[in-house]
Amino acid sequence: MKTLRLLLSLVALLAGMPVLQAQVVSTQPVFFQDTTPITLTFDASQGNAALAGFTGPVYIWTGVITNNSTNNSDWKYVKSPSFNVADPAAQMTRSSTNPNLYTISFTPRSFYGVPAGEQILKLAMIFKNASGSVVGRGNGGADIFVDVQQSSALTVRITNPVVPSGGNPLFLNLNDQLSVTGTASASTALALYLNNTLVTQQANATTLTGTVTATQTGRNVVKLVAGSGAQQVADSLVFVVRPAVNVAALPAGAKDGVTYLNGGTSVILNLTAPNKQFVYALGEWNNWQVENAAYMNKTPDGTRWWIQVNGLTPGVEYAYQYLVDGTLRIADPYTEKVLDPNNDSFIPAVTYPNLKPYPTGRTTGIVSVLQTGQTAYQWQVNNFQKPKKTDLVIYELLVRDFIARHDYQTLRDTLNYLQRLGVNAIELMPFNEFEGNESWGYNPSFYFAPDKYYGTKNELKQFIDECHRRGIAVIMDMVLNHSCGQSPMVQMYFDGSTGKPAANSPWFNQDATHPFNVCYDFNHESTFTQYFVEKVNAHWLQEYKIDGYRFDLSKGFTQVNSGSNVGQWGQYDQSRVNIWNRIYGQLTAIDPNVYCILEHFADNTEEKVLADAGMMLWGNMNFNYNEATMGFVGSSDLSGGYYGARTWNNPHLVTYMESHDEERLMYKNLTFGNQLNPAHNPRDLSTALARNEAAAAFFFTVPGPKMVWQFGEVGYDVNIDFNGRVGNKPIRWNYYQDPARRKLYDTYRYLIALKKADPVFETGTFTQSVGGATKSIHLSSAAQNITVIGNFDVTTQSVNPAFQSVGKWYNYLTGDSITVTNATAPISLQPGQYAVYTSRLVKKGSVLSTKPRATEALRLTASPNPTSTAATLRYELASAAPVTVAVVNMLGSTVRTINVSAKQAAGAHQLQLPVQDLANGIYIVRVSTGQLMQTTRLVVQH
Repeated sequence: MKTLRLLLSLVALLAGMPVLQAQVVSTQPVFFQDTTPITLTFDASQGNAALAGFTGPVYIWTGVITNNSTNNSDWKYVKSPSFNVADPAAQMTRSSTNPNLYTISFTPRSFYGVPAGEQILKLAMIFKNASGSVVGRGNGGADIFVDVQQSSALTVRITNPVVPSGGNPLFLNLNDQLSVTGTASASTALALYLNNTLVTQQANATTLTGTVTATQTGRNVVKLVAGSGAQQVADSLVFVVRPAVNVAALPAGAKDGVTYLNGGTSVILNLTAPNKQFVYALGEWNNWQVENAAYMNKTPDGTRWWIQVNGLTPGVEYAYQYLVDGTLRIADPYTEKVLDPNNDSFIPAVTYPNLKPYPTGRTTGIVSVLQTGQTAYQWQVNNFQKPKKTDLVIYELLVRDFIARHDYQTLRDTLNYLQRLGVNAIELMPFNEFEGNESWGYNPSFYFAPDKYYGTKNELKQFIDECHRRGIAVIMDMVLNHSCGQSPMVQMYFDGSTGKPAANSPWFNQDATHPFNVCYDFNHESTFTQYFVEKVNAHWLQEYKIDGYRFDLSKGFTQVNSGSNVGQWGQYDQSRVNIWNRIYGQLTAIDPNVYCILEHFADNTEEKVLADAGMMLWGNMNFNYNEATMGFVGSSDLSGGYYGARTWNNPHLVTYMESHDEERLMYKNLTFGNQLNPAHNPRDLSTALARNEAAAAFFFTVPGPKMVWQFGEVGYDVNIDFNGRVGNKPIRWNYYQDPARRKLYDTYRYLIALKKADPVFETGTFTQSVGGATKSIHLSSAAQNITVIGNFDVTTQSVNPAFQSVGKWYNYLTGDSITVTNATAPISLQPGQYAVYTSRLVKKGSVLSTKPRATEALRLTASPNPTSTAATLRYELASAAPVTVAVVNMLGSTVRTINVSAKQAAGAHQLQLPVQDLANGIYIVRVSTGQLMQTTRLVVQH
C-alpha cells in the first residue's frame, strides 16, 4: 500500500522516516480538511498506467481511512453499490486537452457520508472502467491515498519534483540539477536546504522554488522549512546518486535467496534479475535506507545480484526487501517466510505464536524474513518407507475446511482418525504462501515459504514426521502452472499498461498458451523457469521430507498455443511430454520412489506415455460414480476407473469418486437422486449413504491407487458452491457419530484394509462388467478369488455373479457365507444391494491389523516398461542379503533366473534384465532375498 506524503516534523525528517507521495492523484487545493470542497485529478498515465489511453468512461472506486480503521486495507464508507457496476455518482470527467487526465469534485465528509465525530485521516481510491476489468492503481499496483489535514495549522509540502511512491527516493546522476518547488498553507518564511546547507529562502511567501545540484554520491536530503521558532514545520525528499555497478562473481557456495555463513552473523543475499540496472538490499539491519553499503554486486553474466550482509545477531529475525531499479520493492522470491501488511493481523496467535510484526512505516508491500542461527528441526523418522503406488489410498484435504483451528498441530491430532480409516497418504491442498489467508491455495506467490495461516514451519515438519511414524506419506499439491500478482518474479517484469507480464520476463508468458489459465502463465521452456521449478521441487523434498507432489493443471506445461480451444489443448503434445519427463527425472534423482501425480486430463495416448514413464495421473470418475449412486444407471459405466481399460501397462491411475474440484456424491444423491421407486429413494439419507457403500465396493476393489476427498467417508453432503466455490465450508466432525454415516466410514475402512493386505490386488488378474444397472468385478489368483456384485438400479435386478469356482464363498463385509453349486446362477439383488465375496475366509478384524505387504520393502521397479530388449530393475535392501531374480510367464513357468550375488550390501541397487529373446507378453519379475520377496509386471513388446 502506498500513502501520500506524511506531514512530518523536522526531527522525524532528519531521522530518515519515509516520505511518500504518488502524483497519480493531485488535489486542488493542495491542503484541505474534511469539510473543504476539493477537485481531485487522476493522471491515468501514471502509476500502473492500466487506464492510459482508455477511451471509455472512468470511475473512481473510493472510501476513507478513519480513526476506526485497523489498517490501510480497512476502507470505510466505500462509494458505489458494486465494484463491477458503473456508478454515475463516481464517474470522472475527462479533460478536453489531455485524455489521460480525469477530475471529480466533492466535499469529503458529505461525499462519503462520514458521521460527525469520526475522524477522516485519508481518502483511499483506485480507478476503473465500468465493469472493473481494468483498474488504475499506484506504482506497483498499490492503492492510492490522499492525506486529509486534521487542523488549520501551518503545513508545507514539496510539490515538485514528484517523489516516487512506495517510500523510494529519486535517483539522479552526479552533477544533475534539480528544480524544487514547495507550497505552504499560509504566507510565511520559507527556506530550502540540501544536506542541511541553505540553497535559497524567502521571508513572506506561500511558494518557493530553488535549484539543487547533485554533487555527492549516495543519499541526499532536500528539506523545505516553513515558519519560524516553535511554529516551524518542514517537508523533505530524498534523492540518491548511485555509484557505478560493481561486477563480481557470486561467491562459491552461495545459494539462491539467503546463504547463511558460518558464525551466524553474516549472510549472502542472491537475487536473479537479468537486465535490471541496479538493486539495493534494504532491511532492518540498515534501517531500510538506500545507501551505498546496500548496493548489490552484479554477476558477470548480468543475471544475478548479490551482497554480503554482516553484523547480524544470531537467532534474530530480520525483515528485508530488494529495491529494483529504484522503483520496485519486492520480497525475496526464495524467502522461506514473508510478512504481509494486509493479512498477518488476521492470523490467530494460537496458529502462529509470536509472529514477527510487519515493519509498518519503514517500507511497503510484502517483505521477506531471514534468521541466522536457527535451530534445525530434529527429525524423529529418518527411514520412512513409502507405500507402493499400487497400495496408495490418498486422503485429499484442505486444512482450512477440515479442522476449525486450521493449523498443523490440530491436524496432527486427527491422525488417529485417518490412520483408523486406513489411508496411507495425505494430500494437502497447496500450503506454500498464497495470496490472502483463506484460500484453496491455487493462487501462489511464494514457493519456498509455508503459508503462515496453517502454522509455523516446524509444526509442518512435526506433522510430516508424525505421519511418517504412522506409515502415512505426505503429498504436496503444487501449483507451477502459474503464479499470481504478489509474486516478485511477476512484479519485476510486468507491463502495467497491458496488465500482463512484460515481453522480457524470464519466467512468464505474456498470454497463457492454453485455456483455463488463472493469474500469469509460466513458460516451461524457459531455462529460468526450468531452473526455478527444479529448485522448488527439491526444496520440499529435502527440507520438509514430503513424499511427492500432485501437480495442479499439469496439462498447462506447454508452449504449444491452443488459445481457447480446449480440444486442441488436450491433444498429444510431445513437447509437454518432454517437459514432464525432465521434471520427473529431476524428482527421481532426489528420491527414486517419489510420487509424481499429474492433474492432466489429456488425450489417453499422452497419459499412457507419462504413466509408462513412472508418473501417476488423476482419474476423474466423479460423474460416473455419482450417476450410479443417484440411480441413473444408463450413464454409470465405471470401467474407466481401471488403468487396464485405458490400455495402460502400469497401475498409475489415481482414481477418485470425489476431489476438491468435484461435487459431493451425497449432495447430488440427496438433491437429484432417482425417485422412481418411493420405497428406495436415493434422496433419503439412509438410502443415499447405503448406495455410497455400494460405490465404495466398486471403487476400492479396483487395482491401482485411489483418492478420497475429505469427509467423503462419512457422506459429506454440502454443495461445493456453498458460500462460493472456494469459500469456507462447514466442518462436519459430528457426522462420525451418526450410526448410518459411521457404517459408511467402516465400509471404507474394511475395503481399504482388504485392498492393502491381499496380494490379489497387485498380482492377480482383474476383469469387470460395470457398464449397466448390475455390475460385477472379479479378481483372481491361485491363493484368493474375489467377486464383487451390485445393483445400482432403484428396482430389484438379477445379476450373473460368474463366480470363479463353485464351493463356499464368504461375504467379506457381513461375515456371512454361501455355498455355490452353479457359478453362473443368477442372484437377485434388491436396489442398492451389493456384496464382496472372497473364496478364502478373510476376517475383517484380522485384515485391519495386518501390516502392509512385505513386498513393499524392496521398492522394486522396472523401466522402460514395456521394453523390447532389456529392462533396468531398481530395488533397495534394508540390510545386506543375497538376491535372486526370477522371470515368470503368465502360465506360471519360470523362463529366466538370475542369482545376483551371494550377498549384496544394504542400499539402492540396479540390474540389467535382458529380455530380447522372450516372446511378446506380460511377465512377472520376482526379486527375493530369502526373507523378502517383491514382484512387478513387465511387458515385453518387440
